[in-house]
Amino acid sequence: MSNAIADISVKTITGTEQSLGDYAGKVLLIVNLASYCGYTPQYTGLEALYQKYHAQGFEVLGFPCNDYGAQEPDSTDKIAQFCETRYGVTFPLFDKVHAKGADQHPLYARLTQTAPAGDVAWNFEKFLVNKKGEVVGRYKSAVAPGSAELMDAIAKELAA
Repeated sequence: MSNAIADISVKTITGTEQSLGDYAGKVLLIVNLASYCGYTPQYTGLEALYQKYHAQGFEVLGFPCNDYGAQEPDSTDKIAQFCETRYGVTFPLFDKVHAKGADQHPLYARLTQTAPAGDVAWNFEKFLVNKKGEVVGRYKSAVAPGSAELMDAIAKELAA
């Protein structure tokens, strides 16, 4: 079974339905976000990655999630405002999702089937998706957006 995500529909932070197929041909970094987490300052690094690689066909897709330590309790309006005013986020944000459990969003069900398979462990876990919509990398929360490991992987996928 393919691990491609193009057939999955998500809601934008403003509530509009969007197919992930709209991102076909782009390299994606999908991240579960939280506003009250020790990793929240990674918003700065995620925005820097977006600015650095966006013109080359790269997108950061941010999915607020309250599954870990209840660190994203706010409404989507408040989350969007926080991201914009506190961190200058311009990359696409989406509706809150469950990354694990009985109500796990279909996107996270698909992402977590990929090696190393298993539940998302915490906020700011990152999934790298190639131009075909296939997961090609998974990075734990502690892997900073500006780390050589992640930046090298993004550059490799953009060049492919």
